[in-house]
Amino acid sequence: MIVVPVKEGEAIEKALKKFKRKYEKTGVVRELRRRQAFHKPSVVKREAKMHAVYVQQLKAQEE
Repeated sequence: MIVVPVKEGEAIEKALKKFKRKYEKTGVVRELRRRQAFHKPSVVKREAKMHAVYVQQLKAQEE
């Protein structure tokens, strides 16, 4: 459970901003979206490989 202590005289907007920041850090929404669709392990591995090749090519271009 996320608890946001509010100081006396503090604006509610500021407290809400703190709450949103803490909520995003927990990664609940990201995890929920990730779980909504099933991805086959082979597809996940292929995408990871393609990303690694892309990153390697970018690094090679910099040199």
